[in-house]
Amino acid sequence: MSNKASITSLSDPSAIANYNFAYLDEQTKRMIRRAILKGIAIPGYQVPFASREMPMPYGWGTGGVQVTASILGPDDVLKVIDQGSDDTTNAVSIRAFFAKMARVETTTQTKAASVIQTRHRIPEEPLSEDQVIVFQVPIPEPLRFLEPRETETRKMHAVEDYGLMHVKLYEDIAQKGHIATNYAYPVKVKGRYVMDPSPTPKFDNPKMHQMEALQLYGAGREMRIYAIPPYTDVVSLDFEDYPFEIQAFEEPCALCGGTGVYLDEVILDDKGERMFVCSDSDYCEDRRAQGFRGPMAPDANHDQEVPA
Repeated sequence: MSNKASITSLSDPSAIANYNFAYLDEQTKRMIRRAILKGIAIPGYQVPFASREMPMPYGWGTGGVQVTASILGPDDVLKVIDQGSDDTTNAVSIRAFFAKMARVETTTQTKAASVIQTRHRIPEEPLSEDQVIVFQVPIPEPLRFLEPRETETRKMHAVEDYGLMHVKLYEDIAQKGHIATNYAYPVKVKGRYVMDPSPTPKFDNPKMHQMEALQLYGAGREMRIYAIPPYTDVVSLDFEDYPFEIQAFEEPCALCGGTGVYLDEVILDDKGERMFVCSDSDYCEDRRAQGFRGPMAPDANHDQEVPA
């Protein structure tokens, strides 16, 4: 059969029926679930697992996809976001993959989802106990760029030797006057393991602390899974005289007028004109549906602006 015929056949429901639910075989799912359970039992600990080949290249969320495929059920509602947005390439392709291979309902609404797979963001809407958030992780080892040898980083985790990480943060202060790390900011989970929260902006770190939802992290290329159970203490590393601080934005969202949320900078023209909009597209759309308007909303001149 030609490649063209093979690709065409995947659009046939009868061809999809020959695949396992959510693509992975049941034995692989059980293996991944065991790794997830161990990760939940030891919060922040990187559990090795036998990562499988997926119909997408490494670096495009294979770890998160495998975790999602292993926990997804027929009655689940799936939401997939990439940098907070529902309509970027990574989010659209993964959502379509599970809609085809698992026949599950998909949504763009955070409240309606039971499983949320995300790349580099945590939704602005607080998550609840009946939700699971799955993170796509490129590099799970927080010490990788300080100590590249895996044998050494494992020893450092085993004896809780995280002085090197504090030295890195101190060097930021010595050179720049403040801790300059803005994403993948290291956290300590339940007072024990230092963990990489995936390349989420440090703005999202406080959301991890005592979150009601289960947090699962999958790194396909690195073959690691780790987890944070609900209601777990997650503390960002800092110093007494230089406490942890999140990014602050001087302007509200240009479309919905939201404040206190993470904003993306959008360049409008060659003259450098720009605007800031909510990174979380569902949150922004929900506010606009409620009547909130920012200074650059399309109908801002026709609707009265509602304060945030």
